[in-house]
Amino acid sequence: MSGSGADGGPALPAEAGPAVTLLIADDDEVTRSGLSMLLAAQPGISVIGGAADGIEAVDRALSLRPDVVLMDVRMPRRNGIDATRQLLAEAADPPKVVVITTFENDGYVTAALGAGASGFVLKRFPVRRIAEAVRVVAAGEAVLFPAALGRMVAARPLGSAAALPQAALTGREEEVLRLMATGLSNPEIAESLTVSLETIKTHVGNVLTKLGAQNRTHAVVIAYESGLVVPRFAE
Repeated sequence: MSGSGADGGPALPAEAGPAVTLLIADDDEVTRSGLSMLLAAQPGISVIGGAADGIEAVDRALSLRPDVVLMDVRMPRRNGIDATRQLLAEAADPPKVVVITTFENDGYVTAALGAGASGFVLKRFPVRRIAEAVRVVAAGEAVLFPAALGRMVAARPLGSAAALPQAALTGREEEVLRLMATGLSNPEIAESLTVSLETIKTHVGNVLTKLGAQNRTHAVVIAYESGLVVPRFAE
């Protein structure tokens, strides 16, 4: 995630654009209410609804059409993974989904990313960091916390091990994918490789197409699972 410090960095200015509309799905009423109150107080975010389970999350998202859904993983009736997959398949203009969970080693999170979520945050993060994640995802970037993602993927079987050989990525595309896995944004990758931003956008698009990835976060999951990127265990 670009432009953030150890605690997530300063929030984007409210005047950067219209407020991001947010739906919060969490089966714990106290957590849901607390997040709603705290995030509604953050610059550039408008909380427009909540949901207590995956079925309600899909129904309310289709009705309210938020920019972003903050989706808990473990919910009754329908979990956040299935709800994410259904929502992204059924919505004509689907919202971005940010998975929110309690533990870094929650293996369900990588499955949610594979279902199309644009990133994840931890419930223990400061509220300004969660708010920044919501804004960044709404702007079209991914929210990656590489060390935490690496720990989760390390505990999973290499289900996508054949993806990279079959994809036939070029050397430069593999290099771009490795940099994506460190959490760098497109402008930061362009600066690192001393090429134009448009060139990097082309490479990223090629990587997503060749891997069959729904978004850059899903591509990074594949990179970890295939062994191209070795998980690190230090934040």
